[in-house]
Amino acid sequence: MTKIVSRFAPSPTGYLHIGGARTALFSWLLARAAGGEFRLRIEDTDRERSTKEATDAIIDSMKWLGLDHDGEIVFQSARADRHNEIIDRLIETGHAYYCRCSKEDVDAMREKAMKEGRKPKYDGTCRDKRLTSGVVRLKAPQEGATGFDDMVKGFISIENSEMDDMILRRTDGTPTYNLAVVVDDHDMGVNHVLRGDDHVNNTPRQILIYKALGWDVPKFGHVPMILGPDKKKLSKRHGALSVMEYEKMGYLPEAVTNYLARLGWSHGDQELFTMDEMVRLFSPDHLGNSPSVFDLTKFEWVNGQYMQQADPDRLAGLLCDFLAREVGGEEAKAVSRADFARIAPLLQPRAKSLLDMLEQSRPFIVDAAYLPYDEKAVKKFLTDETKPLIGEIAARIEALPEYDEPSLEDLHREFIEEKGIKFKVIAQPIRVAIVGKTQSPGLFETMMALGREQVLKRMKRAVEL
Repeated sequence: MTKIVSRFAPSPTGYLHIGGARTALFSWLLARAAGGEFRLRIEDTDRERSTKEATDAIIDSMKWLGLDHDGEIVFQSARADRHNEIIDRLIETGHAYYCRCSKEDVDAMREKAMKEGRKPKYDGTCRDKRLTSGVVRLKAPQEGATGFDDMVKGFISIENSEMDDMILRRTDGTPTYNLAVVVDDHDMGVNHVLRGDDHVNNTPRQILIYKALGWDVPKFGHVPMILGPDKKKLSKRHGALSVMEYEKMGYLPEAVTNYLARLGWSHGDQELFTMDEMVRLFSPDHLGNSPSVFDLTKFEWVNGQYMQQADPDRLAGLLCDFLAREVGGEEAKAVSRADFARIAPLLQPRAKSLLDMLEQSRPFIVDAAYLPYDEKAVKKFLTDETKPLIGEIAARIEALPEYDEPSLEDLHREFIEEKGIKFKVIAQPIRVAIVGKTQSPGLFETMMALGREQVLKRMKRAVEL
């Protein structure tokens, strides 16, 4: 069998968003699952809107997602001479021709066709005039049909009479999108094209160019769009952010790729997949042909699952990087990787993201003197009745020969037996005293993570509040 070569070809007129990232992922999986090649092309021919910043962001996004590419990145803007060479060849072989009809002329043709109940299109006025200047149009077949077996949607066919003689080169000498894409895909050896279904209408036109050149036509597939929960086009309010925004919000790349893969692809009822599993199991036969719905709650659940499974030391490194990049200043300098590595296992069961984990970690990484207290929790739990109890427990903790979890448990059990009270009478007051709020990991785990010195300082400060 011929080796599968797929590609992703974004335009750097903006950042890589979720829809494009999913297309890139499916194209990458298509190649990797078959032991083929995945190529990356930057379609930067829109000189006014394409930017280096967007190009760099796209490349960074691909790296962050783990979508490595084979060979060098191809920049479409550097290939104009090759595109024009092919256009000239089409003219020489009689498959293309010059046209001098103005935009107004073509608009008039289309308006007339509409009034007569025909397809509004260019009418071929210059097809046989043998002109030597103007735009260049493809001399498309006027009878028959052009069809292809879509990897996702099944067989699609369009009557050739529905398509006009599309422009291949503009009057300023620049090649058009459909021509450039065909030439680039051919030269890059691309034989499988998986892309968004907004390109379905381009495919028959591109097939006509392939056939005019006598080139093998790739296998095409078009994945449906992603919708928001309201079943409307995905927008920023639904989560249609650039890929690197998800990094800034503290999501893990493996969670993003996992969730994106499940937006339109499935393997039984399985929800969580490693990249290796996706590569092993992926088949375009399992791509859905209906739009998928982006559910932010489900996405956060997936990320939470990966947070729970992650190596604490890795999370510690990510948290340090996150803190330095997003917060900076003295706060970032004061917290070490070792600090985060110590508390990460406590926070993993509840954290939805790195940002969430960072927020939950604050009581553990600030000094007692700067610990913020929740006002409602203080009024409810740090009362005249509970403060003396906290003071007594603090004195006993200070006198403990060994500061470890079993010793802390024994101390508190003995204390409540002496006082004839239930554990809940002191549990929340102590929690508020040492973390400033009513929610934390297990009380004794929290005390161990803070260490004896911080626990005692916080208890003393709480009693004095």
